[in-house]
Amino acid sequence: MTVSRRISRLSAVGVASAASLLLVAGPAFAHVTVQPAGPAAKGGYATVNVKVPNERDNASTVKLEVTFPVKDHPLTSVMPQAVPGWTVKVEKTTLEKPLKVHGKEVKEAVEKITWTGGKIGPGEFQQFPLSLGKLPEDADQLVLKAIQTYDNDEVVRWIEEPKEGQPEPQSPAPVLKLSAPEGDGHGAAGDDKTKTGDKAGHKDEKQTVAASDSTDTTARVLGVVGIIVGVAGVAFGVLAGRRRAA
Repeated sequence: MTVSRRISRLSAVGVASAASLLLVAGPAFAHVTVQPAGPAAKGGYATVNVKVPNERDNASTVKLEVTFPVKDHPLTSVMPQAVPGWTVKVEKTTLEKPLKVHGKEVKEAVEKITWTGGKIGPGEFQQFPLSLGKLPEDADQLVLKAIQTYDNDEVVRWIEEPKEGQPEPQSPAPVLKLSAPEGDGHGAAGDDKTKTGDKAGHKDEKQTVAASDSTDTTARVLGVVGIIVGVAGVAFGVLAGRRRAA
């Protein structure tokens, strides 16, 4: 076998291997996910986007259902943002134990949100914005299980919860990672900011005074120089007049 034939065969094998890897790895990056549009701190409120890619080449996504962990971490406020072409339905359930939010007793929490009426075509994706709160304080993440339905009646259930240290499941549920709470809830952060602001204010004041002193000094020096130049000019004029008279 010639060298050129060997190279051609190796190239063909390499291309086939790369293509098979793409086919295997492709779907892993195309699952439904939830992504924060800003901070998603524990005990706070957040705006998130449920991102839904269309995985099929011959079908369109026509329905999305997202369920919330009512038993473990109920959310008393879940508000969807209107998405053109889609109709949204919010379903609530009665809590076994009412929650207190801002001094008020809340007996219901959102259990599921369903979007229908629109279409996500092949090679496209759609984002469904949500406002969530109050986020749990005793959890590092929030699992939102999703069900995606295609116009050919195929249903994909994104409900498998990922486990740390284990391979990603075939149909992972969307997971919202929660960050550390902002401040300690007792105004300490505000006090620190005030102290920092006071220090900055004193520093700015000192800089202003220093700049003012520097400006005054410069003005004085320029004034003295101007006087000297003026005296020199007068003296020069007197001498020149004497020479002419002579």
